[in-house]
Amino acid sequence: MTTRHACAAAMAAMLVLVSQASHAADAALARPTAGQLAFRDLYRELVETDTSLATGSCTALAEKIAVRFRAAGFGDDQLTLFTDPAFPLDGGLVVTVPGTSAKAKSMLLLGHIDVVNARREDWVRDPYGFIEEGGYFYGRGTSDMKLLDAIWIDTLVRFKAEGFRPKRTIKLALTCGEESGARMNGAKWLAENRPDLIAAAFALNEGGNGTTDGHGKVLSQSMQTGEKANHNFELQATNPGGHSSLPVDDNAIYELADALARVRALKFPVHFNDTTRTYFAKVGAARGDALGAAMARLAANPADQSAEAIVAADRTMNALLRTTCVATLLEGGHAANALPQRAKANINCRIVPGEDGATTRAALIKAIADPRITVTPVGRVRPLAVPPPLDPRIMGPAEKLAAQHYPGVPFVPAMLAGATDATYIGPLGIPTYGVPGPLLDPDGNGLHGLNERHSVEGAYRARDYLHDLVKIYAAQD
Repeated sequence: MTTRHACAAAMAAMLVLVSQASHAADAALARPTAGQLAFRDLYRELVETDTSLATGSCTALAEKIAVRFRAAGFGDDQLTLFTDPAFPLDGGLVVTVPGTSAKAKSMLLLGHIDVVNARREDWVRDPYGFIEEGGYFYGRGTSDMKLLDAIWIDTLVRFKAEGFRPKRTIKLALTCGEESGARMNGAKWLAENRPDLIAAAFALNEGGNGTTDGHGKVLSQSMQTGEKANHNFELQATNPGGHSSLPVDDNAIYELADALARVRALKFPVHFNDTTRTYFAKVGAARGDALGAAMARLAANPADQSAEAIVAADRTMNALLRTTCVATLLEGGHAANALPQRAKANINCRIVPGEDGATTRAALIKAIADPRITVTPVGRVRPLAVPPPLDPRIMGPAEKLAAQHYPGVPFVPAMLAGATDATYIGPLGIPTYGVPGPLLDPDGNGLHGLNERHSVEGAYRARDYLHDLVKIYAAQD
């Protein structure tokens, strides 16, 4: 072998060793810590316990969580399992960590443990399995909202292990029924039957989140300081019907179809409030793309139609701009050989603060413009959410800490396009904030849909951020 060949061989061997060492270092960096593994196991148990309305039990999960708290050293006097006897599957749990200060008011951590129904045949993976794949955790509830539930539980267990004694009493309420409320809503039940268990100066809840570009880059972190109201309306057309061999133009299904086409075309006006205007201005300026520029322009001038067209093309941003109404259920006719006597559809509306069920119903009636179609409010009507104040004792620590955990990422107040159990807690005089931390990709992570997921790295970062944030709040006088 020549000297040149020997040197080349030595260099190649060295590069292999360096590459192997680099891969080993990367693997070591990616390897979860003992604390992260314990958190992952908790998160897994929450996701793998079916708590859907159709096939699950919140009570079973609440009891499992209580077992974990007892194993961590919490006394039975700190744990309150509750349920309405009429709905034995819809139980929940309240955990209390006593504070050391007589003057510091309590804080509340709020989380629902129920999930939207999921059918195995529709999913790529088992919806009630907990699967890590391609940098994501998959399973029903991984984003909405068992990640945050796991963080709340993990935070209190870590405080216990650390010997941290909060000045404020910390309360954790894990409830059922937020996703449907068809049987009961646990937050509503506590507010009406045991308000003492959840009385607090303020509450931390779901709804804040961070946003990503879909490729791992965090674009913003937000504190939710407002949310839309959730109202359902039934559209119904009726007709005497008759034999299908003698059709007429006056057909209930056709009338309803025409009405639905008009609902689809209905665009409510842009309706900014202080929170959404700030969100669009700050996040728009930070994005650095065409959508961001349009967001900033629209915040400055809500009448800018060209900017509105760009923003409205993004379904997430459009939902923050205005009230939206969409058809979600459809039913019609009574026999294959008969003209329909009745046809009806459910319209689900998400209403921005400043508008309400009455103004929205009036807009639907005006758009449909057909007196034969009745528009009737139906279902459980949540109270209107009470927007919390932008309290510097809440917003300040969250923003300062976000700058440490998510450097360079803008922190903004935000409005949630959906509705949460804050609607039942706010009226008790408890300002309720949706915390930053958990991440949403542009496609919404499959929330309420198929193949729900949350990023692995994002889950661990949110765990650390919120652990530190709760500790700051709990140490306040």
